[in-house]
Amino acid sequence: MQKIIGIAALVAGAILLYFGYAEYNSTASQVTEVITGSPTDNSVLYLVAGAVAVIVGLGLLLKK
Repeated sequence: MQKIIGIAALVAGAILLYFGYAEYNSTASQVTEVITGSPTDNSVLYLVAGAVAVIVGLGLLLKK
C-alpha cells in the first residue's frame, strides 16, 4: 500500500512540476516578473508543491 501511495505522490509531483514550469514560462508570469521582479505566486506554488510531492513520493518508495 505504501508503494502505491509513493508512486501516486511521485506522479502528482511530476504533474505539478510540469504545470509550474509551464506557468513560470507563461507570458503573464514574465510580464509580472519584469514589473515586480518576482514570478507569479501560482508558478512558485506549483513548483514548491511539486518538489515536495516528488520528495515524499521518493521517500515512500525507498523506505523499507
